[in-house]
Amino acid sequence: MPAARAGSRTPGSRWLQTEAGKGWVTISPPLIYALLLLIGPIIVIVANSFWSQDYLTIDRSFTLENYKAALTEPIYRDLLFRSLFVSVTVAFVTVILAYPVAWFVSFRGGRYKGLWLFIITVPFWSGYLLRILSWKVILGYKGVLNETLLYLGVIAEPLSSLIYNVNAAIITLAHSWAAFAILPLFVSLEKLDRSLLEAAADLGDGPVRRFLRITLPLTAPGIIAALMIVMIPTVGDYVTPKLVGGKDGVMIANAIQVQFGKASNWPLGAALAVSTMVIVTMVAGAIVLLIAGLKRLVK
Repeated sequence: MPAARAGSRTPGSRWLQTEAGKGWVTISPPLIYALLLLIGPIIVIVANSFWSQDYLTIDRSFTLENYKAALTEPIYRDLLFRSLFVSVTVAFVTVILAYPVAWFVSFRGGRYKGLWLFIITVPFWSGYLLRILSWKVILGYKGVLNETLLYLGVIAEPLSSLIYNVNAAIITLAHSWAAFAILPLFVSLEKLDRSLLEAAADLGDGPVRRFLRITLPLTAPGIIAALMIVMIPTVGDYVTPKLVGGKDGVMIANAIQVQFGKASNWPLGAALAVSTMVIVTMVAGAIVLLIAGLKRLVK
């Protein structure tokens, strides 16, 4: 009887007893939950982007007018280009500034690496909005920076160009996402085989050559991860441009927020969101391919 029952098992039940089957059973609840939370809203947004709306009435007939407006109207096109410029600039500036910090913690941190990481992440325990408002105080017309420059005699009157522009948004965003760039870079540097650097030194390579030929190429995955972690969310940030960017620092996310909010035009807002998502994905892919090409070139 036991043999008969064992033989009557279906292929599916036998598969569930394997290591792969047990693994899928273990991760399936959180996987389903994540799919519902991630893919579900995306499906709703994509569906809305092909509809039209007249005040509070939604017409669910298929149309491409929203995408036509999102991609051809000058105001949305300019906002999208500005958003891409800001996000790419913030990503590269953040990674360039974060890399030396991650390198120092990894190579010079010694037994205090955990303490250094703790010190780096402590400022980011405060709220995101609080950090933005702090930069507003620093860059304001009567802020810390202007008062310091006045005290030192560098300027005769406060500078009004420090805030409410694209530069202020870039500075604030770069600081806000610094820790998110440092951590993947640190992990990538920690995985670097130090014996390769020692061998290169024995063969006569100097510090710069060792960095360019070994450290930089082997930590390229961490650089790519840091760039993506910073760049992709930055495009969708609308709080920072609103608080420190002013009219010259408005980004596409602000236009999307207006369409979903005050304008109550969900289809157009959805089309703007989907268009931005697709274009950002293409730009991110191009950056990944570019870094991969540079890595091969260095080798």
